Amino acid sequence: MKCPKCGSENVTVQMVTETNLKREKHGIFWWLCVGWWWLPIKWLFFTLPALLVKLFAPKKYKTVTKTKSVAVCQSCGKHWEV
Repeated sequence: MKCPKCGSENVTVQMVTETNLKREKHGIFWWLCVGWWWLPIKWLFFTLPALLVKLFAPKKYKTVTKTKSVAVCQSCGKHWEV
């Protein structure tokens, strides 16, 4: 493999793992069956407890992991996705 910047053959390929946190949200089925009536009732009748839960409840996150190949030129340091 050749470096596109300097033309060197001294290139290594590495596998890089990227991890991101994605916030889980309710799906369309939940909104159609439950959400449209539950949220107004919750905020009208349970305002203070709802605010406390919103402030102190842990948020739901989902871990998203992606693996990709990255080539690195040992001569000039340029890196690119393979």
